[in-house]
Amino acid sequence: MKKQSAEQIGVCSWSLQATGPEDLAEKVNALGLKKVQMGLTPHRGDVGVWDNVQEILAASGISIVSGMYSTVGEDYTTPATIQVTGGVVPDQHWEENQELAKVTAALAEKMGLTSANAHAGFLPHDKNDPAYDKLCGRVETLAKIFKTHGVTLMMETGQESAESLLAFLEEMKKRGVDNVSVNFDPANMILYDMDEPIEALRRLVPYVQQVHVKDARRTKVKGDWGEEVVVGTGEVDWVEFVRILAEAGFTGDYIFEREAGADRVGDIAKGIEHLKKAMDEVSLAF
Repeated sequence: MKKQSAEQIGVCSWSLQATGPEDLAEKVNALGLKKVQMGLTPHRGDVGVWDNVQEILAASGISIVSGMYSTVGEDYTTPATIQVTGGVVPDQHWEENQELAKVTAALAEKMGLTSANAHAGFLPHDKNDPAYDKLCGRVETLAKIFKTHGVTLMMETGQESAESLLAFLEEMKKRGVDNVSVNFDPANMILYDMDEPIEALRRLVPYVQQVHVKDARRTKVKGDWGEEVVVGTGEVDWVEFVRILAEAGFTGDYIFEREAGADRVGDIAKGIEHLKKAMDEVSLAF
């Protein structure tokens, strides 16, 4: 077992809706955190806005511990729309997404990062579906781009079951891809109504390099989104979540991601306290 501690807690840059590096540093400091996962994919409206972010954060004692690679054209209106538009699934954006991957991977290397998140997109459950082999091939291409820059690609959970993701990871091994791991987001499995997060974590934990701390309530209407809520007020059992990671000897980061709500700093602050209590409860078992 490995004791899980508050020093492992960080926050996603995009969750804080910062206007620039100085605003981001101020909000991270307000949360009492020292770790950030940084959105790295450059967007047309962001040119110059995030220059020197690493240096500005470092001046406040804040380090960037991982990155995020985003793809073009994603539509999160409904689970059905993101199934069609998510990740590297759409053919019309594949070339542009490859170019973005090259820029993002190079930026990660320049910043000294060794891991970056990505949403691959919906993985077909049937391995005989031609779309399955196509998506595997595209993720293999992305992984090779990131490997050139010494970066591991962390696949975000939620858009498929643990069983499907495990089969995909085994397929990557067969193809000789050795720089693909998992960023485990328990809330996504609830929001997409795809799996039960605690049992999924038990199965996937050998591959988990980082986790997103996010909570949710499952939809009562099939095909609709679940509801994202403040950590500690949803359906995720955070004590069991931490216990599984502790028993697996997890040394990665717990990165808070909040994608709803008008008071992101306040919501995340409440969640941090809840997670710390869960860590303390689990630590009593040592």
